[in-house]
Order: sequence, then structure tokens, then C-alpha cells
Amino acid sequence: MRMKLNKSFVLIGILFLVLLLAACGGNEDSENASEDGSNEETQEGQARTLTDAAGNEVEIPANPENVIASYLEDYLVALDITPVAQWSVRDGEDVQDYLQDDLGDVPTIPSDLPYEAVASFEPDLLIMDSAEMVEGNKYDQYSKIAPTYVVGNEQNNEWRAELEEVAKVFGKEDKAEQVLAEYEEKAASAKEEINTAIGSDSAVALWLFSDTFYIVNENLSSGDVLYNDLGITTPNVVKEISGDSVQNWSEISLEKLAELDADHIFLANDDSDSGSKMLEDPIWQNIPAVKKGNIYEFSGDSAWLYTGPIANSQIIDDVLKSVKE
Repeated sequence: MRMKLNKSFVLIGILFLVLLLAACGGNEDSENASEDGSNEETQEGQARTLTDAAGNEVEIPANPENVIASYLEDYLVALDITPVAQWSVRDGEDVQDYLQDDLGDVPTIPSDLPYEAVASFEPDLLIMDSAEMVEGNKYDQYSKIAPTYVVGNEQNNEWRAELEEVAKVFGKEDKAEQVLAEYEEKAASAKEEINTAIGSDSAVALWLFSDTFYIVNENLSSGDVLYNDLGITTPNVVKEISGDSVQNWSEISLEKLAELDADHIFLANDDSDSGSKMLEDPIWQNIPAVKKGNIYEFSGDSAWLYTGPIANSQIIDDVLKSVKE
């Protein structure tokens, strides 16, 4: 009897040990799943605190859904993010048209971001292009509506750094790296083709609006693409005006236009619908590029007036198509 009793206890003990090990193994599997990110809960974002360019400590929500990033929409679209409202001027009549394949259904918000308009969209995150947008007590007012993150300190921030900063806010650094790599590859390839097509010829981007010409900055907007990314020769007039201006586009007089020694002109024409007397002026007609017929005209709502990975990529496409025709 004692022998049978002992065997029973042994069997019960073995069974208990097997069950205990099975339970431990299950817990270990669960812990491993959490560590490698396969657990569904750990895939969800977590709220983080980041310090922005203005030195503000900003608590970024785990999964922001109602984002307003006025004039930064190019970066959002490149990162597969759709804002709850998009930049506009003239009561919503003018938007960044080159982005409308992605933002066509997104309502507009005035570019100066009135507090009431911002609040009406119930944003859970605001991203500001520069410190200038939140000067005075504006930051305090915006941050009462939603966490507010300032991307840069400059009036015109370098677009690659800006993309990386926006990506950091959303935890999309890998996506930004991919976007930049694809852009650099495209620009390098285009640079070779353009050099083959026009050699050391110079080129300039001009904007015609309300019978006034504006010339692009050598290091900003489409000028950055032409001269820095594509290696096109910079006309002397562009160098001179860029040295005295921090604007993307600077007004240029007809007298100064007469000195423009450009072999090619990329013209963003906001007066194209009605025609412009400026293009009939003898000064314009005597510019080397005009005399050679090397004028490539685009509508004023094209990407030429903007900057960012999408705008710059479209500009490269326009340049290639123009010089290879």
C-alpha cells in the first residue's frame, strides 16, 4: 500500500511539473513577442516628448490623426500623411496645386492660421514651419489648442533637414531616408542627362505675376534644384541678387532683366491665361535665351514656386523634358 501511495504522489508531482513548465514557456513566448514587436499592442505608437527648434518640450501624441502643418504639406504627402487641413491664400482660392492629386479632398485653412480656424479642425498636433510663425505670444495660443512643434528657426529652412525633422515627429525616419535616397538618385541621373543636353549653358527660373518679374534665389526653391542638385551654370544676375536677398523670389526690374545673361529660361507664368505685355517688351525680347527660343513656360500653379521632395522631383522632370525636346 505504501509503495502504491508513493507512486501516486510521484505521478502527481510529475504532472504538476509539466504544467508548470508549460505555463513558464507560454509566458516566455509572450515576453519574446513583446520584445520583437510582434505583439499587436506594442505596434501602436507611444506618446513621446521632443524638443523643437524653438526649445519647447512638446508631447507628441501616440498616433496623431488631425494634423495641421501649414506649408509643410509636401513633406507630409511624401511621408504618406494626410493633414486635416491644407495651406491656402485668397480665401481658399489658391492652394499648392501640384499636391492636389493627394490633397484634393482636404479642406483649406488660411495661411496665417487664425486661432478660431485652427481650433475648428480640432487638431491633435500642430507643426509650424518656422519660429517666425509663432513669434510673440502666438506659441502659447496655439499650444492651448494642440501640442505645437516648431520645425526650424530660419525663414527658409534647408528642405532635406526639414523633411527629416518632420519625419522625426511622426517616427518615420526610415521613410524619410528612403524618400531622400530616391531623390538623390533621380537628381544624379538627371544631372548627367542635362549636362549632355546643354553642357555649360546657364539657366534661370523666373516668375511672372501681375506684370512683374521675380527671379529665383540661387540657393532656395527651384534655384536650389537648378544650381545645386542639377549643376546648371548660374547666371551672374542670379548670383548678384541672391547675395542681397533671403527671399525665395526677388522682384527684378526690366532694367536689371536686360543684364540677364541666361541661355535658358524656365518661366512660371501666372499671367498666361490673359497674356502679358511684359513678354512683348523689347527688353525681354533681347535676352539671350529669348532670342534663342530657349523659353520653357509653366503655369503659375506648377511646382516651380515651391520646395520639398515632391516639388523638387517635379521640377527635375520639367527641366529634363524641356532641355531634351
